Amino acid sequence: MSLAYFMGSVNLWTALPPLIITSLFFSIFERSNPEGRVSDTNEIKIEYDFIVIGAGSSGAVVANRLTEVADWKVLLLEAGGDETIVSDIPATAFYLQRTDIDWQYRTVAQSGSCLAFNDNKCNWPRGKILGGSSVLNYMLYVRGNKKDYDDWEALGNTGWSFDNVLPYFIKSEDNRNPYLAANTQYHGTGGYLTVQEPPFSTPLVKAFIQGGQELGYEHLDCNGAQQTGFMKAQGTIRRGSRCSTAKAFLRPVRDRPNLHISMNSLVHKIIIDPITKQATAVRFEKDGQIYTVEARKEIVLSAGAVNSPQLLMLSGVGPADHLQSFDIPVMTDLPVGDNLQDHISLGGMVFTFDKPYSVMDSRYFNIPSILNWTINGVGPLTTLGGVEGLAWVNTKFATESDWPDIQFMFVAGTPTSDFGSIVKANNGVRDDVWDAYYKPVEGRDTWQVIPKLLRPESTGTIRLASADPHTAPLIDPKYFEKEQDLKVLVEGTKIALALGKTQAFQQIGTKFYDAIFPGCEQFTPWTDEYWGCFIRHYSSTIYHASGSCKMGPSSDKTAVVDPTLKVYGIKGLRVIDCSIMPKIVSGNTNAPAIMIGEKGSDLIKADWPLSKRENATASQFKQALPIHVEESNIEKGENFVSS
Repeated sequence: MSLAYFMGSVNLWTALPPLIITSLFFSIFERSNPEGRVSDTNEIKIEYDFIVIGAGSSGAVVANRLTEVADWKVLLLEAGGDETIVSDIPATAFYLQRTDIDWQYRTVAQSGSCLAFNDNKCNWPRGKILGGSSVLNYMLYVRGNKKDYDDWEALGNTGWSFDNVLPYFIKSEDNRNPYLAANTQYHGTGGYLTVQEPPFSTPLVKAFIQGGQELGYEHLDCNGAQQTGFMKAQGTIRRGSRCSTAKAFLRPVRDRPNLHISMNSLVHKIIIDPITKQATAVRFEKDGQIYTVEARKEIVLSAGAVNSPQLLMLSGVGPADHLQSFDIPVMTDLPVGDNLQDHISLGGMVFTFDKPYSVMDSRYFNIPSILNWTINGVGPLTTLGGVEGLAWVNTKFATESDWPDIQFMFVAGTPTSDFGSIVKANNGVRDDVWDAYYKPVEGRDTWQVIPKLLRPESTGTIRLASADPHTAPLIDPKYFEKEQDLKVLVEGTKIALALGKTQAFQQIGTKFYDAIFPGCEQFTPWTDEYWGCFIRHYSSTIYHASGSCKMGPSSDKTAVVDPTLKVYGIKGLRVIDCSIMPKIVSGNTNAPAIMIGEKGSDLIKADWPLSKRENATASQFKQALPIHVEESNIEKGENFVSS
C-alpha cells in the first residue's frame, strides 16, 4: 500500500474524527483494494490517438473502452489525484465534501432559493480525483425512467431511446444481489461496475418500505420494469467498499501499454485550428509546467456539467458575446453553458423517533465497526452515507403512467445527527438558522425523507468568471425560476409528511419536528405557502448537474453536440458526460453518466472502423523519454512534452 493511498489529502484526514484516523491504520492489509493501484504515468508523449479530459464517471469508462483497441494510444488527463482509503468507506460520504478531492464550487447568490445558506449560495460538490464525483457521491445506482430516454429520441436524438441505452447499462453492470441479477432483462453480471444492496441496514428501511405500501405503492426494483414504487437502495459498492469508476474501469486495465494516465493535470484549453476548425491538441498544467499534447484522431471532453462547458468556452467554443468579453477568440458560436439542470430538493425535514437506530458517529465510527469493515467488509460502515431507501411517487401534477415526478431519498439520520459538525457546513447552513431550528434536536434519533424534484422546468447557466482556467466558473442554477417547480416539490413534501404518519413509522414513535423554520414565520404553518418558503430556504442540491452541453439534432439551435456527441462546428471534438443530457433523467445521474461513457465509446469506434484505422507504428507514435519540457519544441509560447 502506498502512503498516498493510505493518507490521502491532509484536508480530508483533518475532516475526520481522531478516532477514525487512529483506527484506520488497522487496514494495513488493504482488504478493500486487491485490484492494485493506478500509477501516474511518467511517459507522456507528444502525440496520442485520443486524449480524454476528465477521469470521472464517464471519462474513466471512455479511457477503458478506447484502449480495448490495442493500436489506439490514449492519454487520460485528470485534474486531481488518486483515491484514498477514506473515500473507500461508504459511510464517510459526507466527510469527503469540502476537502481537496472536491472542486468546492458554490453557486452565485440566489434570490429565490438557498436562502438559509451562507450568502444565499448553494455548495456544489464536484469530484476532483480519479473517478470524479463517483468518489464523492452516495453511491446510489439509479438509471432513470424509460420515458426519459424515449423523450430524448423524440427530440431528434436518434439512437438514445430506452431500448438503445439499456444494453449499455447492462454491459457495465456486475450485479451481486442474486434476486436482481437473475432478472437478465434488466440487470447484468460480469461487467466492470459492481452493484449490490449494502450488507448493512437499520430497521428503519423496513418501516420506509412498509410505509410506502400503506400509501399504496409497491415494493419493487425501480431499476427494472417499473419505476413507481419503494425499494431498498442499490449501490455501487464492492465487498463493502465504494466502487468508483476509477476502481471499476481504470484499475483492471492499468497495465495496458496503450493507456497513459496523467494525474494532477489541469487542462487550460483545447487548441483548435482557426482555419480548419479541427481540434488538434490539449494544453495542460502539471507540476508547475505547461504542456501541449497533440491528438491524431479525437479529443474527448468528459469533465462534467460544470467543467466541460468551462473548458469549451476557454477554448473559444461558446456564446460569442460572452467569449469576446474575455478577449477569447471565437472558434464557433454555440449555446455552451445554457440548459443547466439539477435535481433540487427539500433537505431540511426532521422526524424524531424513539429507537436507537439512526446514523451517528458514536455508533458507526468506533473500533469494532472499523475492524469489522476492514477485515470482513461488513457492518455499519458499509451504509451508503446513511441513505437506505429510494422511492418514486406521483403528485397531483403527474399525468402519465409510471413517470413519477418526485423521488424520495430515505436517510437514517438528519443534518442534526452529527451535532452540526459536518452536514451543516456541507450545506452551508447559517449559524443563526442552525441555532434557532436544528440545535434543539442535535444528537437525537432522527430520520429524514428528502423529496427531490425530478424534471425541473427551470434551467440555469454556466459562465466564465475569468479567462484564467484556475478561476471557478459562475454557476447559476436559477432554482424555482419557474413557479411550477416549487408547486410540484410542495406536493412531494406533503407525501413525505404522510409517510411519517403511517403505522409503520408510528410504531417506532415517529413525530415530525414542527418548529417553525426561520424566515417563514409570516406564513400560516403547514400551508402550501409555508412549505414553499421552507423549500426556498433549505434548497438542497443532490449533485446532479446536467444539460450544459445539450445534445440535439442540427435543427435544434439550443444544441451543442449532435446525437453522436460531436461538437457542432468543430472537428475531432466530442463531449461525453452528463452535460449532453437534453433533459435531466428522473433519478440519480451516476449510472446514466457511465452509460453515456459506454455508448459514447461505441460511437467513436463506429467512426473509426478497422478498415479506417491507421496502423500505429513506433515511428508514428513518438519515442518515449522521461517526462520533461523540451525547450526546443516551444512554439508560440506553447511547450510540447515528450516522455
